[in-house]
Amino acid sequence: MNNQAHPFTALEPDVILDAIESIGFTCTGSLLALNSFENRVYQVGIEGKDPLIAKFYRPERWNSEAILEEHQFSLELVEHELPIIAPLIINEQTLHHHHGFRFALFPRRGGHGLELDNIEQLEWMGRFIGRLHRISACGSFKHRVQLTTQNYGYDAYTLLIDQDFIPDYLKANFCKTVETALELSEQIVKSLGPIKQMRLHGDCHAGNVLWRESGPHIVDLDDCLMGPAIQDIWMLLSGEPAQMESQLEKILQGYSEFHDFNFSERHLIEVLRTLRLLHYSGWLAKRWSDPAFPLSFPWFNTPIYWQNLLSNLNEQIELLQAIEC
Repeated sequence: MNNQAHPFTALEPDVILDAIESIGFTCTGSLLALNSFENRVYQVGIEGKDPLIAKFYRPERWNSEAILEEHQFSLELVEHELPIIAPLIINEQTLHHHHGFRFALFPRRGGHGLELDNIEQLEWMGRFIGRLHRISACGSFKHRVQLTTQNYGYDAYTLLIDQDFIPDYLKANFCKTVETALELSEQIVKSLGPIKQMRLHGDCHAGNVLWRESGPHIVDLDDCLMGPAIQDIWMLLSGEPAQMESQLEKILQGYSEFHDFNFSERHLIEVLRTLRLLHYSGWLAKRWSDPAFPLSFPWFNTPIYWQNLLSNLNEQIELLQAIEC
């Protein structure tokens, strides 16, 4: 796909400002692109008011029902006094349309990053996630995906092979390694028996947390889905195994103040890490026709990238083989 064919090519500054003004705001003309790739996100100056954040959704990724379900989830959490940055309700709507684009407006919020080596902050995050899950467990999504080895693992694997992203000299080894990792992952999932599925943030890592004096504020529910509770926890862990174990203990200490945790889900951490490796590579591959991606991820689709992914997957196989459920 050439640059002109990509749908975001038509999202020019005039279109963005016209979209905001079409729902009743007067723009100053100030427009700042923010760091977002899946969607396009801008800080927009508003006459006589604080700037707003405008998110223009990637065409054809989610249907409108799925986006509205994300918005409803955000608003439900806000109703229960969770510090979620939810879309603004304007003219009784959260999702708006302009020139073929769907967009939402959000209040601007400041803050600094979560410190993953700060045990106190991690325990606080545990309490926050526990509160979130206490609410999310009371309902379910109808239009969002469910996290499975199929849609987070095999689908990405199939895409990478079918679209010839993997170099020929690595392909046989890559296929064998991925299939082994996914088979081991499925065995672990099966051995654990039924695991409660709940509504999740889905992409709960430090980059989606704004830290303020009052604690964490969560942004970007764009990846919310159905899945096991541990999915909203494991990406907060970092460092050596002993460090991660200590961090997990602190997070769960805070979490358990508000919601019960099924400790057998700890065995899913390496499964989820394996799926994320594949899903992330599949996501980059799927978006490679978007001109913003080769510019922002120049290291992707290079021989060293695929060699490193293969090495990481082999490490995951060793970790998966060591799990005793």
